[in-house]
Amino acid sequence: MESFIDTSEVNPVLNDIMLAELAGVIRYTHYSLVITGPNRLPLVAFMQEQADESLVHARQAGEILTGLGGHPTQGIGAIEETHDHSVEAILNESVAHERRALDLYRKLLGLAENNSVYLEEYARGQIGAEELHVIEMNKLLRDYTIG
Repeated sequence: MESFIDTSEVNPVLNDIMLAELAGVIRYTHYSLVITGPNRLPLVAFMQEQADESLVHARQAGEILTGLGGHPTQGIGAIEETHDHSVEAILNESVAHERRALDLYRKLLGLAENNSVYLEEYARGQIGAEELHVIEMNKLLRDYTIG
């Protein structure tokens, strides 16, 4: 398959993105189930939205991967958990997860720059979405860090 970009470098990153996003589906679904407390309902809705969005992101990465001749790995990325289900711990774990995803999208951007306008735009859009998630979660954390 002739390609406009070095798929031997790009495809593994796209696969890693897909695995990380699938891990996000599990992570955020889990969080939506274990959150308790007075802010439970809006946080459950927020976590469910994050899970849904992670699935969309995983599918997007998988579609691009297979479009470039790659084969998606069956599985999900590592899911680290402290088993502390306080809202603060869940939000901190979520921020760490989003930062790992950001690193993967930035790696893809580095490979795509000046090689593929589509992949470059895709990576930039995903970086923007992940940065927004970090900003939103940091705002939620303010209630737990202001003493």
